[in-house]
Amino acid sequence: MRLLLTSAGITNQSIRDALVDLLGKPVAEAHALCIPTAGYGSSFGPVGPWRFLRGADLGWKSVGVLELTALPSIDRERWVQWVRAADVLLVNGGDTLYLSHWMRESGLADLLPSLPETVYVGISAGSLVLTPRVVRDLDDWMPPTGDDRTLGLVDFSIFPHLNHPELPENTMAAAESWAAEIGGPAYAIDDATAVKVAGGAVDVVSEGNWKLFTPAP
Repeated sequence: MRLLLTSAGITNQSIRDALVDLLGKPVAEAHALCIPTAGYGSSFGPVGPWRFLRGADLGWKSVGVLELTALPSIDRERWVQWVRAADVLLVNGGDTLYLSHWMRESGLADLLPSLPETVYVGISAGSLVLTPRVVRDLDDWMPPTGDDRTLGLVDFSIFPHLNHPELPENTMAAAESWAAEIGGPAYAIDDATAVKVAGGAVDVVSEGNWKLFTPAP
């Protein structure tokens, strides 16, 4: 897949330009599929998914919604067809471990590696779910396995919402402590930043602040 891993979505022209570059065509010619699932595992409740869906239309040719918790009750061939037909998957934020659980449980996690031309746009938890693991907070949803590992489709971790005014705990110092606990390469990114992954190359697209942490040898 081609990845655009963001903290808060398509928040500026640089990130939008990166999206268009990954798509290889204008947004108006692309079909999008929105995945709101992570929001239902969050303490914010149903307001989060609604805000995500309301803001998801960037002028796409078409927009659909794929709720992962519903997929086990739907014929697999039907929903796989929907996913393969989409040019871009827009994956909402919320609870990362809840999203990781339902990506596996639904079968979407197994399908993602077979979508080389699809663009995956993650927002917060939608980005973190592709990393190797997260540092679990006490308020997070706990998977039945008790495991904090996520999908590991990329080999780096992400600390989102750096220096966000409504998240005073998300300081650079906090990101440094988090990166030390994670123990692998990790990006701290603010809401004006995204990590772009295509063809094996990893690039940062930013109109804000970010930092790459690399573990000591």
